[in-house]
Amino acid sequence: MKVTYLEVIHALKKRQDKQKAVVYQRFFKTAKGQYGEGDQFFGITVPQQRIVAKKFFDLSLLDIDKLIRHPVHECRLTALLIVVHQYQKGDEMRQKKIYDWYLKNARRINNWDLVDSSASYIVGAYLFGQKKSEWKKVLLSLAQSDNLWERRISIISTHYFIRQGVYEPTIRIATQLLSDKHDLIHKACGWMLREMGKKDETILQDFLDAYAKQMPRTMLRYAIEKMSQGKRKKYLTHM
Repeated sequence: MKVTYLEVIHALKKRQDKQKAVVYQRFFKTAKGQYGEGDQFFGITVPQQRIVAKKFFDLSLLDIDKLIRHPVHECRLTALLIVVHQYQKGDEMRQKKIYDWYLKNARRINNWDLVDSSASYIVGAYLFGQKKSEWKKVLLSLAQSDNLWERRISIISTHYFIRQGVYEPTIRIATQLLSDKHDLIHKACGWMLREMGKKDETILQDFLDAYAKQMPRTMLRYAIEKMSQGKRKKYLTHM
């Protein structure tokens, strides 16, 4: 019998915890004027959501589309956990369909954990298999968006490239976002630069030598976190 998004919501509601929901609302900055303004929570841990997602991995994209539009955060995250699995198990046609769906719904992937749980596994994975001109067009366009979450998707998507030993997308997008005003972008760029540095510290040092004085403090601190104390001090004192 075919399952529906309503069954997913029912399975999530059975695990809701009102006390945790209050904590999550503070943690994910849902107050007026904050980046997660208006977001709602059931108060469910990520491991519990993964259990639900695993049970409904065959959910249709039509039903997943309804979940990603749901006002409750855990419904959207569960939808993304499902599509990541479907992307990884799908053939080329299915992967292209999920990738297109993801970009179409990018503004609904509207908190940092939603982006971080999905962008590299779908957008990054898909673009890695395309021509250079394609990732440049898509990621640079996202990086120039007026939407915070699309900009975060642009840099987090490069994590897939980093894992394959390809660093140009990370360098290009991090450079594009140097003047971004939002702390969540500073953290994301610093994180991806740090991941790049763990694979090749020389490449990271070249980037820092060129841009450390322009980098927001948070971005720089994240980027140099795994470097030696002497190198960290060098970059922090010469800003």
